[in-house]
Amino acid sequence: MTKERPIGVTILAILALIGALNAFIYTLQMLHIIPVYIGSVAFFQFSLIGAIIWGFLVLVWLGVAGMLMQLHPSGYMFMYFIAIFNLIYGIVCVLGASSWEAMAPIIIISALVLLYCSLPGTKKAFGLIN
Repeated sequence: MTKERPIGVTILAILALIGALNAFIYTLQMLHIIPVYIGSVAFFQFSLIGAIIWGFLVLVWLGVAGMLMQLHPSGYMFMYFIAIFNLIYGIVCVLGASSWEAMAPIIIISALVLLYCSLPGTKKAFGLIN
């Protein structure tokens, strides 16, 4: 018997894909393949380590989006933890002299994901509450 995917879980998966796209843009900016248009990214100006971290986050966001589309129970928890990690990483980048404008998209997306994961309907879709 297959579960029907609620629209809220689909929205959460779309937010994960937007997070992956945003992390991919940051990866390309760290490698200086595309220029920084919004603010200056002073933390990890050109850094292979920064590009590797953001590149890894691209893969994680894509994997989480796939798990959410299949209503895999661990997808919810993984989405929650990766959003917390991205939120902390974005704030650390701002504290490390990156501009707020440059890190605002990933901070806002991560905060939206955390808020949406906290809703009872989202928890119910993954069988965490009755």
